Amino acid sequence: QVQLVESGGGLVQAGGSLKVSCAASGRTFSNAHMGWFRQAPGKEREFVAFITRSGITSVADSVKGRFTISRDNAKNTVYLQMNSLKPEDTSVYYCVADFSTWASRRPSGYDYWGQGTQVTVSS
Repeated sequence: QVQLVESGGGLVQAGGSLKVSCAASGRTFSNAHMGWFRQAPGKEREFVAFITRSGITSVADSVKGRFTISRDNAKNTVYLQMNSLKPEDTSVYYCVADFSTWASRRPSGYDYWGQGTQVTVSS
């Protein structure tokens, strides 16, 4: 099993920045594809970004140029740096992990999910 614990969410003004973190435990972190999804009230869960075990990244078009995903295998932690935040970025942000061959943009592509951290962007 894998445990994922997010931290760093909070309230920020539009145009501001926030960095959320996800600490993983339970299996070899460096073997996992890691990612972030988000879900706003009344909306479907949405892909934000992933980083593969080899460090290849992919981000959603809606956050491209503003959000950056990174990982520190020595700390078993994945990060999401969010800049130029907009009110529409307000969501619960979930950290995900999977050990399959390919990283995915689909929620079904991840076996492990954190509890989520709330990010609220005020206008």
